[in-house]
Amino acid sequence: MPDFPRAILFDLDDTIVSAYARPELAWLAVTSELADQLGPLTPEEATKAVADYAMEFWSDADRHKENRQDLGAARRKIVAGALARLSAEGRQPFAADIAVRLADRYTDYRNDQMSLFEGAHETLDTLKSHGVLLGLVTNGAAADQRAKVARFDLARRFDHIQIEGEHGFGKPEERAYRHALEALRVAPHETWMVGDNLEWEVAAPQRLGIFSIWHDHIGDGLPHDTTVRPDRIICRLSELLDD
Repeated sequence: MPDFPRAILFDLDDTIVSAYARPELAWLAVTSELADQLGPLTPEEATKAVADYAMEFWSDADRHKENRQDLGAARRKIVAGALARLSAEGRQPFAADIAVRLADRYTDYRNDQMSLFEGAHETLDTLKSHGVLLGLVTNGAAADQRAKVARFDLARRFDHIQIEGEHGFGKPEERAYRHALEALRVAPHETWMVGDNLEWEVAAPQRLGIFSIWHDHIGDGLPHDTTVRPDRIICRLSELLDD
């Protein structure tokens, strides 16, 4: 077994739980289900419109922070905005409630498809058996994230669980990492951070001296335009146990 740190902080979504990756595939599945309610708009056209609008919507840092506490409501805004843009471009008007139905179906679809990454429990249990302190640091609404913790039997596997909606702050705010370190009584140089977001789980904790590991669960490698350089890259959680 490799030399482990005193503590490891984990992100939740798309790090331990497969939750939101490849959104375009999920949108295509949902728009295909509701194709007869989208009129002449094809599922592919609807998916592109929603994906383009979503990219703009979430790229604004302030809007991102404001809306990530209620993803269901945010998706309604995104779909409504995408369809309104299409109407303004000359596409025929859509039914008044189609945006809500489409967004809510997407939310249900995502929840149904959510699953634990292969080897997640085994990796966490092995780390814990070697005396590593484990912290879960996740953004999002309290009720939603607590439901995932319960659904995937994670509470007993962590020494500290920190949810943005319960504390009033989250990544990439510096105090999110410092609070977790204080709760586990460890220093930055004794700690690893594991997550899929290059800014939140790599760049930000690195600035505090935390060894940061990027979970490239899709396997696409680093984006060509990023300046972030993880201390380590893994494609599977079980790689944390490798020499």
